[in-house]
Amino acid sequence: MKITQEKINQLIEELGWDELDDITIETSGSSTYEIDGPGSKWSPKQGSKKYNKDAFIVIKNQSRRDNTKSVSPE
Repeated sequence: MKITQEKINQLIEELGWDELDDITIETSGSSTYEIDGPGSKWSPKQGSKKYNKDAFIVIKNQSRRDNTKSVSPE
């Protein structure tokens, strides 16, 4: 599947998001090394990111919206 800006715009429209919303694209399924190493395959430098084979892209709407409705228990 080829992802284009047009496809992303279609998805945003389908989700009912507004084009002025704060929409971010992030990568998930990764790990960041917290222990400093010499930079080898087995001991990477601190702050290095490793992406898992099942890493994925997340599109988030960061705009603050109140789409929840409180319902009183009956």
